[in-house]
Amino acid sequence: MVLPIAHATTAAPLAALLPARRGTAWQVGPAPYSIRNNAATSRITDGRRALVIAEQAGLVEVFADRLDDFAVYPDAVTDSTDPASVAGLAARALRWILPMLDAEVIAATADEHGWQRVFRDKGAALTEVGFRLVDHGATPQAIERNDGPGLAWRTTDGTAQWGMWSHGIAGTYTLTYDGPLNGLYGALPILLPPLGAHTSTDAGSAFTRHLTDRFPQLRPLDAREVEFGAHQDLRGWIVLGPSLDPAAPVTGSTRVCAEVSAVGIDMALATAPHLV
Repeated sequence: MVLPIAHATTAAPLAALLPARRGTAWQVGPAPYSIRNNAATSRITDGRRALVIAEQAGLVEVFADRLDDFAVYPDAVTDSTDPASVAGLAARALRWILPMLDAEVIAATADEHGWQRVFRDKGAALTEVGFRLVDHGATPQAIERNDGPGLAWRTTDGTAQWGMWSHGIAGTYTLTYDGPLNGLYGALPILLPPLGAHTSTDAGSAFTRHLTDRFPQLRPLDAREVEFGAHQDLRGWIVLGPSLDPAAPVTGSTRVCAEVSAVGIDMALATAPHLV
């Protein structure tokens, strides 16, 4: 039986919001099985990973498609098919669903081929990010460290240094930043969790208030540092330069260091235009 494909307001726009991997864009097709009775169901895939989408009466559910496991519980849900809701589904896929599928691939690869193959595959994924950065004007350099391969590059204006590091066998990566505060303003809206009901309650320093007023998802740790994220999500921190006074006025040129961990390769590709 050929299942009805979910309305294009969901599947096709969602596929368009996920970055191509190895030159292969996400494509929409029929789902191999039905998840919800009478729900229009489709499958999007980049040839390596796949998501199944069920849509019924405005409710949209996204399921990670695993070859050896029938999907029962959705990994992302929205009750609207408007562009903002579809963008929210894409963010969930980038933040959690696709890294989870990649972690399963890594575990299977390690069992079948050993960890050296995993390290090689992670290096290839970093190379893919490197080419994306080159497309946007950066000149990344490959760096080998004891805990895995990495990339380092300066922004096109020369004011900041980014790095992307593969720590050990984990399926995700860590981004590091050293530069002016305004160099983070493009990437943070993508990397931070959804705003939701977050409200700033920070009565701390001028530095932390500057950041939490602009990005309420950030939580102050002390007068010099803010953090964000939680378990099974991107996590990070931003800290004021060591020689600067947290009570002093903050501008876009204020120097900071930052780190974001648990970054999936797809999230890195999606964020790349804002890392140069």
